[in-house]
Amino acid sequence: EEDLSESELAEFHGVLSDVHSLSRLNASICWQQSRSRWLKEGDASTKYFHSVLASRRRGNIISSLQVDNIMVGGVAPIRHAIVSHFASHFKANIVERSGVDNLIFKRLQVAEVSSLIKPFSMDEVKAA
Repeated sequence: EEDLSESELAEFHGVLSDVHSLSRLNASICWQQSRSRWLKEGDASTKYFHSVLASRRRGNIISSLQVDNIMVGGVAPIRHAIVSHFASHFKANIVERSGVDNLIFKRLQVAEVSSLIKPFSMDEVKAA
């Protein structure tokens, strides 16, 4: 690049830009072709994965639930049992708290206040 004239350098950068855009276009076309081929031909393992998902879905279904030694069945009763269970665990407890009106705070003495704003001595810095 160092031995090229300005016009040759501009042409080189133009060609390089064209190569990059053609490369991106080629990658896009290849991806679209593979997607089209997959849609037409399908995937050999699609049936397997669908069967695995279906069996997991069947295994995750809650058809009945035991609440206080009573079997509960059906969507609405199971939903109610689950909601009431978690509501009992996460409900807010009312706690009486005293206000800040009657609290007595300690106050600093004048000497203590002045010691807060004075600069540190070299001995204090070395001791720390």
